[in-house]
Amino acid sequence: MRLANSAHTDQPWLIHGIAPDFRLEDVWALPTPGGPDGFATLVAVLENSDFEKDASLPARALWWLRWKLGALLGLDRHADGLDARVQSLRDRLPADLRAAADAHTKEDRSPFTFLYQVGDEGAAEIANRTMHGVLHLSWVPDGEGGWRGQMAVLVKPNGRFGTLYMAAIKPFRYLIVYPALLRSWERRWSAASPQP
Repeated sequence: MRLANSAHTDQPWLIHGIAPDFRLEDVWALPTPGGPDGFATLVAVLENSDFEKDASLPARALWWLRWKLGALLGLDRHADGLDARVQSLRDRLPADLRAAADAHTKEDRSPFTFLYQVGDEGAAEIANRTMHGVLHLSWVPDGEGGWRGQMAVLVKPNGRFGTLYMAAIKPFRYLIVYPALLRSWERRWSAASPQP
């Protein structure tokens, strides 16, 4: 379920100080009910998820099309990525978190690069020709006595082209990608985590 931006901005997350120049694009409640100590389980479940395998045919087709168009248009070249076109946010981290980020092994299946994980929050980043983005995960009270995951997406579009690109893909993200992603995570969570 999509949430108001305040569900993210009103929390004292570390990411606010690390990426104050990024725009908050989306905030989502994750279908991952649990207890107060569930964040590590959430991260493990999401790291082991496989969106391309779990998603519906339309979502997989859209995902495939995005990567094919990206290759054709040169959207995902190394020269447009982290530490090339844009500096990684690792350089903004406190020294202990920077060392952890530098030591973290990148998952080959994910286009994201680990940034940090501390307490009840963590973040990963991605950059290409269109934008520099952050996927922020957190563990929050659900307002009904339980806890759940929350996802925020922060972006810094790359100029006019990046702004137009983000606007063009927004309907597809809302109608196809995010619903499929949340259903996939819900299934993985139900299989891996005991209910509260």
